[in-house]
Amino acid sequence: MSSHVHRSLSRRGFLVASAGAGTALALAPAPARATGRQRPFGRYGSPAARLDPRTLYVDARGRGDHTSVRAAVAAAPGSGWTLVLAPGAYRETIAVDRTRTEMTWIGASENPRDVVIVYDNAAGTPKPGGGTYGTTGSAATTVQADGFTARWITFANDWLRADHPEITGTQAVALKVQGDRSAFHHCRFLGHQDTLYADSMALGTFARQYFSHCYAEGDVDFVFGRATAVFERCHFRTLNRTDLPAAPYGFVFAPSTAGANPLGYLVTRSRVSSEAPDGHYKLARPWVPSSDTTARPMLTVRDTRLGPGIDAVAPYANMSDSHPWQAQRFAEYRNTGPGAAITVPANRPRLTLAQARSHTRQTYLGDWRPYA
Repeated sequence: MSSHVHRSLSRRGFLVASAGAGTALALAPAPARATGRQRPFGRYGSPAARLDPRTLYVDARGRGDHTSVRAAVAAAPGSGWTLVLAPGAYRETIAVDRTRTEMTWIGASENPRDVVIVYDNAAGTPKPGGGTYGTTGSAATTVQADGFTARWITFANDWLRADHPEITGTQAVALKVQGDRSAFHHCRFLGHQDTLYADSMALGTFARQYFSHCYAEGDVDFVFGRATAVFERCHFRTLNRTDLPAAPYGFVFAPSTAGANPLGYLVTRSRVSSEAPDGHYKLARPWVPSSDTTARPMLTVRDTRLGPGIDAVAPYANMSDSHPWQAQRFAEYRNTGPGAAITVPANRPRLTLAQARSHTRQTYLGDWRPYA
């Protein structure tokens, strides 16, 4: 996604500690659990004691069926495969195409800090043979298939502005997910700009996605896209920046909901914290991409704690003045914390009690119940 913020970033919060079979991300590192030398796959079996014929085991140290997630995906055609990932850092790009439906990835230790899928392309990174990757092409992991589920996995993009001052396309996606019925439980999404791309396969395709007990961090538009997505009991953290002289440092959400889609992003029973000084982040801005100038971005944040990093006076901003945020579908309900203080009522659109009754996970996800 386009952004006016292209200056380098000095913070490096990635890949500085060792855990399990490889390098892990450094955010409050924790030791691996239940992942002894003889049981890299924990309670999920092994190649010698396979849970079922459609379960594959991935271990960078060679104790599974494959040493890379990409190889395991390639070996799992059709529908209904499960990949069990042993602790380690898997530095690779991965794509789950539309044909590989109902796939499940499990972090074997049941601790997302132990299993890290990471790469470091940005939108402006030169491609072999010419051109650059673009925002979509920068994704470390791309999931297009319907019915995808991930548990206890970290998805990361550790490209840093400070290392590449010559590159102005600084979007660097950790995960792009486009399929319907995509669920992520106890996962982490780490990056800076455009960390988590919750999207759909096409403008007229409405994709439902569910994120439960997840963690996402970044700075510019780090949760964005046009999916119908529910974020429940999640933690969003805004990063500090030493490359910018003044606020705003960035934006947490940048939905691009299609005008024909009645439901966009719902954030419920979650929290937003910050490493940055108070008031240096906006809660959201609408993304109306050139490919869909009829988009009407939708975001509802309810029953959520907004920390002091959020600008309570003016929590929303425009990405383009031709598409003002006031013309979009932004609303809040019963939020708490210093970032939720209502000082200028016109800048805090709020749901009524009657309206709030239709902004629930059940309404957004319909007959699909990944939370059951």
